[in-house]
Amino acid sequence: MLKKVLLVVAALVLVLVAVVATRPGEFRVERSVVVAAPPERVYAQIADFHAWPGWSPWAKLDPAMKADYSGADGQVGAAYHWVGNDKVGEGRMTITELSPPRRLTIRLEFLKPFEATNLTVFDLTPEQGGTRVAWIMSGQNGAVGKLFALFMDMDKTVGGDFERGLAALKAQAEASRS
Repeated sequence: MLKKVLLVVAALVLVLVAVVATRPGEFRVERSVVVAAPPERVYAQIADFHAWPGWSPWAKLDPAMKADYSGADGQVGAAYHWVGNDKVGEGRMTITELSPPRRLTIRLEFLKPFEATNLTVFDLTPEQGGTRVAWIMSGQNGAVGKLFALFMDMDKTVGGDFERGLAALKAQAEASRS
């Protein structure tokens, strides 16, 4: 009887491993919004990490979150490091590429409660009546990421945060006179 139970358990583990192996090796989350402001004004809100607490969907999850900044604001190498409660964890964002006022690329590193490194891009496109802002995050799914993808859809998990953040960015950029 014990042999049969062990064989069934082993078969289930093999099926799980096979299913996990078929999951995508990459993920991508993208949301966009049109902001009634010129690209330069919107870009200024994104490129300066000091402005992020005003529109970031995660900043509101922990009002006591500690943040520190390094590097020249809005330049390659500028970085934002945060440490917060279990809802925001610990991480770092570093500007890696920029083409003002059209594109900004950030290396996003999650340090706690889990480690991951993703690419975040903001694309700004002039449009009738303002600027279309696309917020894009992409990354690799290792074995653990593929396992989590069985139970958690990254687009659904993070997409709503992007939508809230873009709505707040829109409000902040439309209200500013920079």
